[in-house]
Amino acid sequence: MLKTTAAPRLETLWDDSRAASMSEPEKLLYRSNLLGSDKRITNYGGGNTSAKVIETDPLTGEEAEVLWVKGSGGDVGSIKMDGFATLYMDKLRALKGKYRGVAFEDEMVGYLPHCTFNLNPRAASIDTPLHAYVPRKHVDHMHPDAIIAIAAAKDSKALTQEIFGNEIGWLPWKKPGYELGLWLETFCLENPEAKGVVLESHGLFTWADDAKDCYLLTLEIINKAIAYFDDKTRDVPAFGGAVHESLAPEARRAVAARLMPAIRGFVSGKQHMVGHFDDSDAVLEFVNGTDMRALAALGTSCPDHFLRTKIRPLVVEFDPAQNNVDAVLEGLEAQIAAYREDYAAYYERCKHDDSPAIRDPNAVVYLVPGVGMITFAKDKATARISGEFYTNAINVMRGASAVSEYCGLPEQEAFDIEYWLLEEAKLQRMPKPKSLAGRVALVTGGAGGIGAATAERYLAEGACVMLADISAENLKAARDGLAQRHGKDVVRTVLMNVTDENAVAAAHDETAVEFGGLDILVSNAGIASSAPVEETSLALWSKNMDILSTGYFLVSREAFKLMRAQGLGGAIVFVASKNGLAASPNASAYCTAKASEIHLARCLALEGAEAGIRVNVVNPDAVLRGSKIWEGEWLEQRASTYGTDKEGLEEMYRNRSMLKRSVLPEDIAEAAYFLASDLSAKSTGNILNVDAGNKEAFTR
Repeated sequence: MLKTTAAPRLETLWDDSRAASMSEPEKLLYRSNLLGSDKRITNYGGGNTSAKVIETDPLTGEEAEVLWVKGSGGDVGSIKMDGFATLYMDKLRALKGKYRGVAFEDEMVGYLPHCTFNLNPRAASIDTPLHAYVPRKHVDHMHPDAIIAIAAAKDSKALTQEIFGNEIGWLPWKKPGYELGLWLETFCLENPEAKGVVLESHGLFTWADDAKDCYLLTLEIINKAIAYFDDKTRDVPAFGGAVHESLAPEARRAVAARLMPAIRGFVSGKQHMVGHFDDSDAVLEFVNGTDMRALAALGTSCPDHFLRTKIRPLVVEFDPAQNNVDAVLEGLEAQIAAYREDYAAYYERCKHDDSPAIRDPNAVVYLVPGVGMITFAKDKATARISGEFYTNAINVMRGASAVSEYCGLPEQEAFDIEYWLLEEAKLQRMPKPKSLAGRVALVTGGAGGIGAATAERYLAEGACVMLADISAENLKAARDGLAQRHGKDVVRTVLMNVTDENAVAAAHDETAVEFGGLDILVSNAGIASSAPVEETSLALWSKNMDILSTGYFLVSREAFKLMRAQGLGGAIVFVASKNGLAASPNASAYCTAKASEIHLARCLALEGAEAGIRVNVVNPDAVLRGSKIWEGEWLEQRASTYGTDKEGLEEMYRNRSMLKRSVLPEDIAEAAYFLASDLSAKSTGNILNVDAGNKEAFTR
């Protein structure tokens, strides 16, 4: 039986030798990064830290007390020095004279820029007053699961007293803002011995007059909460005990691979969404629990949680004992429509006269018994982080329901934060999405020159990319480089031999699980051979046909299945060759196979049109630099055919072209981008030659 158990204790990571030479702002940064490095302390982007520091006023040359506080939208785990807002404390105190009461507290945010110290461009967050008015030099505001489990319990105040005595106080729920800052100040003045406070349904504040002391205190208080739950819940079944059993790991991913493209199709009406799958132990414990549905319906508690996850998830009607995937898929559209209707009703019940228009009514979080959790968002990082936030919420529900009764935020309070005008203003300031934002691409031959260059181009335009290749070593090198430039979230790899039917299907399933589906296939896996026809063995002929013809058929067939399951259309780009149109000597197997590719693309363009699947071809010629197929025998063979050496071959190809220019992998990538993007939304069945000009390859 699954038991409710607590996480191991937090250990201090503070290094006195490192901190010894730091300034107070540098210690704040150090403390922030340490706290943010552990998700048991706070979630991504959640919580904030501050320090009140004596600085030299750049105008008067006199000393001034300055608040350094995490700026709007930052993350304490990854923040740098430029992520902190800096504000004059005397001006922040003067703001009290401008405050007109709770009904007008949002207008106080507009005054914060007038308090800026040293022309710092970093915008101050809504939580700035919560730090400014605590009369201590250092303040930590964290969202630890163990503390929010107390904060979200029905008897939250009594639990706080039981665990911490008078060391940590308690304040009832109040939306973050100026009024809460005044509440904190009043609490501190009335309870001078208190070291912090638990905010109902929100999180933890701790304070001290030394940076290290504040850090250690934060860990100490969280550890006390962890120890309490460890003692009280050791023999308590988690979530009322398990009512379902988890499928095996491979079976869980197989179910996710079928569900995610279907869900993605239903929720991508306004923009393409990207998915994330999580079958961690904590998630499985929850989705299999007897009380899961009841707890999920209550919604999340901490504001950070439901801003990322919506107020509640959608529970998919899957029965792991029956493995009823087909029945689930049949009923999925109706289930998602019912969620939308419920969300719209929630909006209508709670909206105000000045509320922003209703946003995307689809669920963010999908709970699948026996399988795990699926999340969808506008990009991969947000989908992953939304899943992490709901895992935080799961941990909170586990603890609170084990020692008390879990309480979500009241519906109106949740709405007032979700549709907060200040939050809406932040959303309106978001940059315009890139041209391939939310799109998912699978690139075969992804570790080669053309494949990697194409992936680079797609990633630069906001796409997620699955690199498929037969070489694990080359895949790793390509992935590492791309991830370093574009982030780990958006690049995945899969080993795949395009001639292996099962491997091709598995690679598409992996793409569906990692990103939710597929929008773009770049069929680029290649081989090259050169031999007079009388010296062309059947094995060599077959190898060319297997990779360049059959392989392109197999990956396209699976892409069609996935794209049709989504109903979002798609783009397939074949990287063929000038040789598919213009014959070359001593390359009959290669040229014929490439001609087969081109005609296959024409056939697929006919079949895909009614589903919005466009199929087009890029025809390169003589892309020597960075191309794997130009290594070894092929290079030597082509050089021999044209009576030159390796060094002279590129010059020969350049001079042979009409434009007298070399063709590079980046040139092919640009064509592949055009054919995959909405720039070519009205093109299918076309061939785009990127060969620097070759009249024999003219398509007409």
